[in-house]
Amino acid sequence: MPELLTLQDALARILERAQPLPTETVAVAEAAGRILLEPAFSRVDLPPFASSAMDGFALRAGETPGELPIAFRISAGSPGPGALPPGSAVAIATGGAVPEGADAVVPIERVTEHGDRVHVPEARAGQHIRPRGGDVQEGEVVVGSGERLGPAQIGALAATGIAAVRCSARPRVAVLATGSELRSAGEPLASGQIYESNRAMIAAVLVAAGANVELLPVVEDDENAHRAALRRGLEADVLVTSGGVSMGPHDLVRRVAAELGVEEVFWGVAVKPGKPLSFGIRGATLVFGLPGNPVSSLVGSLVFVRPALLARQGLEHPGPAYEHGIAAATLHRNARRDEFVRARRRFEEDGVRLVPVSGQESHMIVRAASADVLVHVPRGEGEIAAGAPVRYLMLA
Repeated sequence: MPELLTLQDALARILERAQPLPTETVAVAEAAGRILLEPAFSRVDLPPFASSAMDGFALRAGETPGELPIAFRISAGSPGPGALPPGSAVAIATGGAVPEGADAVVPIERVTEHGDRVHVPEARAGQHIRPRGGDVQEGEVVVGSGERLGPAQIGALAATGIAAVRCSARPRVAVLATGSELRSAGEPLASGQIYESNRAMIAAVLVAAGANVELLPVVEDDENAHRAALRRGLEADVLVTSGGVSMGPHDLVRRVAAELGVEEVFWGVAVKPGKPLSFGIRGATLVFGLPGNPVSSLVGSLVFVRPALLARQGLEHPGPAYEHGIAAATLHRNARRDEFVRARRRFEEDGVRLVPVSGQESHMIVRAASADVLVHVPRGEGEIAAGAPVRYLMLA
């Protein structure tokens, strides 16, 4: 096997080739999870008028404290009858337009109302009034290019009158599993057979990264079947295979892919689990060959394929997006390979403690189901002591 690429070098080679997809116009209501490729500018001042932050009474601060007649009442959405008459107050609802002349709002719980008059304490100019354009002014950037649109961004776009945005197309990803021993869940198993689980698992990772995923039928260990399936998968923006990328006699994926014009960029990464990972390109299509062991496929999907998909959609920092926690147990380092240890988070006063789960072998997907993070243990000598800071990736 050739010299293994480091995790960082492998990622760099992948992201160099993860060219952005074409852009398309997307309605804001349908843009959650999409990546904005052009900055979005506010169409209005927000708020578009000075508005009340409280239910209460709008008045002139200089005319308090004292008792004032109630000139009129303003509800949210009402334009109001005009300016505030001198020496009076206006009942106003939260979000209501503050009338011209008023410079303060006194909350309703701080006043005493007597029929058409109200007794108010001393007020301060500007209190409980949201100034026009206090959030954003017309023409200012609401969300910048290269940002992923989450709930807050969607709300900001809608609030500033933006109906549609320019985003990258969703990557079309084909996922293929190979192996004559694989059977679908629900089917009876004969001797030597196992249930195929990697396609649905890989798809779960990639759908969360914004992809439209097609699960191709499982392919038996036959060259013609591989050729037909890979040819179909290469029509997608990204092809992800599982199994068949090692050195055994039935590992056909890399050889058949090469016959179909896939240029292999690398094979083998200094990562555990997931060493026999391959990456190549054919035209604009990225081709990932993940190992067949389920946890190896899971790690490869999260660490290598997901960042490539986000990069193709134009995300400025595609990851992997590590978070910071504390090792709850001693972690032994591998001199030659970065390792990803399955663990569970435990929330404590001093931070997030990461507790390794039992069963760290690459075939133990059921043991992995009890974990919610992958702890990154960089290659090197020695160990990471319990209580030391570590980085981790979320599994969910």
